[in-house]
Amino acid sequence: MPVSQSELTQHFEHVLTLSKVDDTQSVAILKSHYSNAMIVTAAMEASQRLGAKAYIVELASFNHRTAVGNDLTAYVGHTALTDHPAAQQALMAADLVVDTMMLLHSPEQEAILKSGTRILLAVEPPEMLARMLPTVQDKQRVEAAADVFRQASTFKVTSCAGTDFTASLGQYPVVSEYGFADAPGRWDHWPSGFLFSWPNEGSAEGTVVVDVGDILLPFKTYVRDKPITLEISEGFIRKIHGGFDAEYLREYMAHFKDPDVYAFSHIGWGLQPRAQWSAMGLHDKNDAIGMDARAFEGNFLFSTGPNTEVGGPRNTPCHMDIPLRHCSVFLDDSAVVEEGRVVAPQGSLLT
Repeated sequence: MPVSQSELTQHFEHVLTLSKVDDTQSVAILKSHYSNAMIVTAAMEASQRLGAKAYIVELASFNHRTAVGNDLTAYVGHTALTDHPAAQQALMAADLVVDTMMLLHSPEQEAILKSGTRILLAVEPPEMLARMLPTVQDKQRVEAAADVFRQASTFKVTSCAGTDFTASLGQYPVVSEYGFADAPGRWDHWPSGFLFSWPNEGSAEGTVVVDVGDILLPFKTYVRDKPITLEISEGFIRKIHGGFDAEYLREYMAHFKDPDVYAFSHIGWGLQPRAQWSAMGLHDKNDAIGMDARAFEGNFLFSTGPNTEVGGPRNTPCHMDIPLRHCSVFLDDSAVVEEGRVVAPQGSLLT
């Protein structure tokens, strides 16, 4: 149901408080013409209520000729901030940036974070922000899982649909998302509630079966025809086969004419109980980027393409996020998810 401007401002005040915004802080709100006006207004009003020095940085929209569609995640790495040092400096001057435009996977975002500035991405509809309003408990559950993830050296996924996938860990960090940015240089995304890392280069091996009912992002579609089978070796998808959905995926990825689009990127699982697998079907495709799908509890989420945000070599614009249901996820052969149900560690379980 619709959320009022007043309610959204209250929610922003809650999230900015969790993000340690107070009267000693400055908040920059990054926007473009396509930013949600309610979100921009709420971020500004909440910052002022907390006594922060708030200002807006507005940039012209950016569209690359290779980009397809309007989804903000469908073309990543190059943004309106690319080659715009003046605007980048204005953002780096703030303690916190509320990103309503989408800088994800860009070198400029990484430079801003390395300066110590925090970034909170908020681009989903107000209804979704309200339903998945982050809590301290969200952070505790995600960080409990992250502590175990950081100690693991192997990642394995199986499913009754036929997934049998393994990867080695340790080359790249574990990233947690719990919905607020509360430490210097931290990036987070409201709404969220999941964690992920990247396979060691060349280590991803096996088969991933995207079953009927699983989700393809940024298409924002449920697989309906027949399962998609991905054959993976030495860190790359080598074959994609199945029915219509597989053909559609092959054609889309081939459009970019870049071998790096087939690389396995981040892998992890969802921990957000207020995210719903079914929610994507209740939104117009241009309404949202699909955070319910990425974060619903017990999913196995994998992605393809870029890894520059953790120091990797691939800066490709094609980034698929594909959450699967009913999978079992193992760290060093110990289950953390069993057939879509989170079972460990204890600190990540709902109480």
